[in-house]
Amino acid sequence: MQYTDIGIDLGTASILVYIRGKGVVLKEPSVVAFDRDTNKVKAIGEDARLMLGRTPGNIIAVRPLRQGVISDYTVTEKMMEYFIRKALGKRSIRKPRIAVCVPSGVTEVEKKAVEDATYQAGAREVSVIEEPIAAAIGAGIDISKPCGNMIVDIGGGTSDVAVISLGGTVVSASIKIAGDDFDEALIRYMRKKHNLLIGERTAEDIKIRIGSAFPRPEPDYMDVRGRNLVSGLPNTIRVSSEETEEALKETTSQIVEAIHSVLEKTPPELAADIADRGIVLTGGGSLLRGLEELISDKTGINTMTAEDPMTAVAIGTGRYVEFLAGYRED
Repeated sequence: MQYTDIGIDLGTASILVYIRGKGVVLKEPSVVAFDRDTNKVKAIGEDARLMLGRTPGNIIAVRPLRQGVISDYTVTEKMMEYFIRKALGKRSIRKPRIAVCVPSGVTEVEKKAVEDATYQAGAREVSVIEEPIAAAIGAGIDISKPCGNMIVDIGGGTSDVAVISLGGTVVSASIKIAGDDFDEALIRYMRKKHNLLIGERTAEDIKIRIGSAFPRPEPDYMDVRGRNLVSGLPNTIRVSSEETEEALKETTSQIVEAIHSVLEKTPPELAADIADRGIVLTGGGSLLRGLEELISDKTGINTMTAEDPMTAVAIGTGRYVEFLAGYRED
């Protein structure tokens, strides 16, 4: 094949790369560690994530994407270049065609920044696709039909809610509340309730292991280590899943509100389709236990999570490239 087609899910928390004919070949955290004195990149991806909160003064580990948009252009460019090279290996001679997805609420300027960074990272041609569309394709929904589908894509930095019909977005909302905010809510709760200071990685660990958005029949428990704010010494506290539900209540209710407001603006025919077909959740944030039940409970609409929510957007972006490639080759 003379062309290499790539789909990139440029996420706040992680980057996934899809290669045409191969599927998702790379999934790494979108973190870059660099030396402040020499401005040299020390590590990218998983190696850099392990450094978060554990670096000496001259080395900083940063996330160049904040809430779904580029906050540090140069670092994003270097990171994308590294991931594209890593995904393609040495076999690539020609520059690839790349589709990148962005949250549905981004401005033209933010979209242009993503496009420019992708060109700088070595793309020959760039297509920018909206996240809900990519998520719907990746979740296996046929979006070309005149039928309403509701997608809720909860990533690391943004949550996108959209009603899709005939291959386009009819109503959508993008809120800057997502997985990272779940972590921050847990950090705040631990500080307020237990006088315990924990880091981002510990908060993420709590969210993954015992985090809950809806009451469970049996609570789960976990030992959490951090620094006691009163004594200043390391301390361990036993936390229950019921406490995480309380900690995450405000954040999860904002996502439910966004779904509510999109449903209110949806044309009646499409609303009837959604009531019939249900709501589909994608994105890493949708893996929070009890979220399906919470949305079903608050909206009265059956809610289900896509088969592989983490990779749905990357797969959808890649399939979009394949569709474009097939369209051009015909």
